[in-house]
Amino acid sequence: MVPVLTGFIGATAQGIPTTLGRGGSDYSAAIFGAVLDADEVQIWTDVNGVLTADPRIVPEARTLPELSYSEAAELSYFGAKVLHPKTILPAIERGIRLRVLNTFNPEHPGTCIVKELTETGRKLGAVKAITAIKNLTLVNVAGKGMMGVPGIAARTFAAVARAGANVLMISQSSSEQSITFVVPQSDAPTVLDDLRHDLARELAQHWVDAVTGRDDIVIVAVVGAEMAGTPGIAARVFGALGEAHVNVIAIAQGSSEVNISLVVLVGDADTAVRRIHAAFALDKLGENL
Repeated sequence: MVPVLTGFIGATAQGIPTTLGRGGSDYSAAIFGAVLDADEVQIWTDVNGVLTADPRIVPEARTLPELSYSEAAELSYFGAKVLHPKTILPAIERGIRLRVLNTFNPEHPGTCIVKELTETGRKLGAVKAITAIKNLTLVNVAGKGMMGVPGIAARTFAAVARAGANVLMISQSSSEQSITFVVPQSDAPTVLDDLRHDLARELAQHWVDAVTGRDDIVIVAVVGAEMAGTPGIAARVFGALGEAHVNVIAIAQGSSEVNISLVVLVGDADTAVRRIHAAFALDKLGENL
């Protein structure tokens, strides 16, 4: 049995029909797949699956034959528009395989998204893809008086939460003299106003020297589950950027090591993506399979 169902449309708590927004059809399909205990949910789109980079930036980008849930989630969160981040959640809960296929090239095998990588997925290499997300603001709370003062980080992010802003990346210096994080540019004015209001006492006493925002930045994310435990990945990333004279403003890496995120100026973003893609020879990805 192959159920064919409408997507993209839902209802509010009051029963009023509404749309789910971008990616709503994908999300609907994943929900139905979970409810029906499907073996696989197929997402038909206009590209040959999930690519190693945006082909508008890297024309030689290749289709990834396989991704893990965690890799797909990182890529969709950091700008890969082929799959909405919420689509993965129902699949994770039921262990359902997702497959991204091209409506205009149905013979192409596309990308298979699975709970655990097979031997094929592991052979693709430590780094699978490079993506970028734009229209962001880098917020910096800095001051020499912050060292050893408890509660500043808690109050900082309480203000961000009250503003309803999504924090895409956080970086803090080990000296505790600054807290840096990235929010959507549309949320930045409210976030900055709330921060300056909540930290007014610290600003007056010069514990915090300044609360600033910078709009001309982009997060570049380097994604791959096999980066965990593989030495030299960061060296190759930053070596490629250094050779291209790309300045890295901030860095973050989670303990899972699936993603290395770095902030660069918007004018350097495309160069950064291309140079990292070339450094890991992603244009030849899959040739050894």
